[in-house]
Amino acid sequence: MLDIHFIREHAALIKKAVEDKNLSLDVEELLRADEDRRRLSGELEALQSEKNTLNTRMQSARNEDERAEVLAEGKEIKSRIEVLDPKAREAKKAFDALMAQVPNIVSEDTLIAKTDAGNVEEGRYGAIPQFDFTPRTHIELGKMLDILDLDRGTKVSGFRGYYLKNEGALLAMGLMMYAIRVLTDRGYIPMIPPTLVKAFPLFGSGYFKGLEYDGAIDEIYQVATSDKESDGSTSKEEKFLVGTAEPSLLAYHGGEVLSESQLPLRYAGFSQCYRSEIGSYGKDTKGIYRVHEFMKVEQVALVSADIQEANAMQESMIAISEELHRELGLPYRKLRIATGDMSAGKYRAFDLEAWMPGLDRYGETGSASNFLDWQSRRLNVKYVDEETKEKKHVYMVNNTALASARTIIAILENHQQKDGSVLVPEVLRPYVGKDSILPRG
Repeated sequence: MLDIHFIREHAALIKKAVEDKNLSLDVEELLRADEDRRRLSGELEALQSEKNTLNTRMQSARNEDERAEVLAEGKEIKSRIEVLDPKAREAKKAFDALMAQVPNIVSEDTLIAKTDAGNVEEGRYGAIPQFDFTPRTHIELGKMLDILDLDRGTKVSGFRGYYLKNEGALLAMGLMMYAIRVLTDRGYIPMIPPTLVKAFPLFGSGYFKGLEYDGAIDEIYQVATSDKESDGSTSKEEKFLVGTAEPSLLAYHGGEVLSESQLPLRYAGFSQCYRSEIGSYGKDTKGIYRVHEFMKVEQVALVSADIQEANAMQESMIAISEELHRELGLPYRKLRIATGDMSAGKYRAFDLEAWMPGLDRYGETGSASNFLDWQSRRLNVKYVDEETKEKKHVYMVNNTALASARTIIAILENHQQKDGSVLVPEVLRPYVGKDSILPRG
């Protein structure tokens, strides 16, 4: 969400962002809704002021005639308020719904393109393995090594369900522990945030496309079972499962005013992640490349309202992810994301993609996004500038450190051997307990 004053003054910029990100918001309609909201709100405030003046006049009325006159005027004002109030509320509702769709502008170094075909490769790192045998897919390896069970996963969980077992489970947990340890050593505060959340963290972080949850387009699972409040009453609040630790971490300081000396705040959150994959119907239907649940360690940072500082934080965060990929022995590439592949709130974004021999292509393993104050305005997270004493919204940056499923694919397929065994990356051996995973039976 952007400041409405900024939108009024830079309507052309917002229109361009809408076009570049392939969105459908009518900025002129938003500006008209803003005018209606302000006009009706102003009229309502004027009537409330008149009503307060009448209350004062009533107290100082000298006789019945004066009181009767004030009562008559008050009755008329009350009637006008009763007519105007629902119109003002409806105008604000329409305005809020449109404001929820306003995209962020993009950085000067973001490329303008209509689709992900406009993403630009900034570099490749690590040699793609050259096998003297026909490489196996992670599905074949998972079965040979008895570490991945897709059939029983589908039986128990449905489409895209899976079991990780034996060294597969140790590999997944090892990845998470390894990422958390590295980030903690770099000054990130380790956290295990809630994965069952209210609506506001998801709206605030931009995981709702509109003002409220829409199950037809938001790739979020809603929990159907009603919850109980502390007094035993049935809760009326909707609950959802997060698709990443990002919303919970960002909402940690929701509604707070921080001091500038607290910034930057850096968090490393481990969570189970749930994604309905509505928009990915028919894509990557085999294996565990695209699944409904997985584990991930997410980096989140809150910095002062300085674009250079936010960009520098984004660069440092993705550099850590690159280091993790190198330590795992994974060839990867870094992409600068173009406008057509960016969500509404992103100001600047990069992806990391690891080479996956079974797919014979690079596959996304992480994303680093700079939102500036687009998220913090929704979540109402501010800080006090030490020099000006002014309250400002923090800038928010996030990045995937490591995610379980796709990283496991890359490890299995890049480190496979001719006999079907898989070498365990050295940094994960303390967690897996062995140097290699051998075929079973």
